[in-house]
Amino acid sequence: MLAAALEHVVKGIVDHPDDVTIRSSTSPRGDVLEVRVHPDDRGRVIGRGGRTAKALRTLISALADGRRVRVDVADD
Repeated sequence: MLAAALEHVVKGIVDHPDDVTIRSSTSPRGDVLEVRVHPDDRGRVIGRGGRTAKALRTLISALADGRRVRVDVADD
């Protein structure tokens, strides 16, 4: 559910929504959601000073209901 919610929000932000992919994995420190977007949209997802990325992390942590979830923006 978290990956689907994150994908929905990110697709609303970017100019190339078809290129958005979310990879989910588990690490010893918790779940990891890796966001991959078109190179032109990377700045939109990160935002000025990282504000958008921080807001995405806050949203996902609120939805995670106490579980540890990390959101990373992949740099290809």
